[in-house]
Amino acid sequence: MYDYAIRFERDESPGLAVFCRDLPQLNSYGDDEQHAISEAVDAIETTLSIYVDERRAIPPASTPEPGEHVIHLPAVTVAKIALWNAMMERDMRKADLRRLLGVAQVQGDRLVDFLHTSKMEQLEAALSALGKRLAISVEAA
Repeated sequence: MYDYAIRFERDESPGLAVFCRDLPQLNSYGDDEQHAISEAVDAIETTLSIYVDERRAIPPASTPEPGEHVIHLPAVTVAKIALWNAMMERDMRKADLRRLLGVAQVQGDRLVDFLHTSKMEQLEAALSALGKRLAISVEAA
């Protein structure tokens, strides 16, 4: 659901520019294809932070097109996306989430901060407070 497809573009300078149809704000770069793919996760998480700053729901990933590379996000990042989107469905702010969970500002804010890691148990508890349950599946790589 949140495995975003990226594409590369070459220009006059060496390396590759990275773009994502689903996240038009994403802007990244890599020295070569492997480096660009490794940088893509950071670029996606940074872009997701823009959605939080602008209080917008995070879009699901669309079906990859030929020539695109699919980026599989860490489970913690996917859980944060689910939490943020559940909050947007309810028109909740970070302060509302903190009050609901009875946590301090820093702890509550980090639950939807894509540039900070969180414990999966905390994300599960937050999702549960919003009537959601986290389900994880394992697939062949």
